[in-house]
Amino acid sequence: MADPISKTLIAFALLASLLLCSHASSDVPFIVAHKKASLNRLKSGAERVSVSIDIYNQGTSTAYDVSLTDDSWPSDTFEVVTGTTSKSWERLDAGGILSHTFELEAKSKELFAGEPAVIKFRVPTKAALQEAYSTPILPLDLLADRPPEKKFEWRLLAKYGSLISVVSIVVLFVYLVASPSKSSTKGSKKKR
Repeated sequence: MADPISKTLIAFALLASLLLCSHASSDVPFIVAHKKASLNRLKSGAERVSVSIDIYNQGTSTAYDVSLTDDSWPSDTFEVVTGTTSKSWERLDAGGILSHTFELEAKSKELFAGEPAVIKFRVPTKAALQEAYSTPILPLDLLADRPPEKKFEWRLLAKYGSLISVVSIVVLFVYLVASPSKSSTKGSKKKR
């Protein structure tokens, strides 16, 4: 049988090797990507989709040769207006963030559900490219019939605002002058 000291040394050696292995495997980039899209209706009736993708490195080491590809926008439904649907960067440091935006114009009326964007990157300790996916977007109701928005008419306030102010001041003045104050009525009762 092994003595208590040797059992302790074996347990310590096993614990130390587990800690070293876990530390070595955690020294990698951890990519998290958030994709969001918003609809913007133009006065001409056309509808634009603004897409932004933020890529975060939550790991403990740098990711190299980072590339973003977002091919979930079919050309028969969308036309790229500004930017591109793919982008590359040399590196993304630990704790860093990269952002990419582009704008599309919708060609047809439909409910569209896009797929996540694909992010590929290289880790120095591994030969193969690593892959990460962005969050998906909520379905977009393209060129949907929307009721007109009721907006506050600022021009009416500008046109009649001064008139409203003058009337308010006159009403306040008449109220203050015409209503007897409590202190003046109490003082007149004491003098009698």
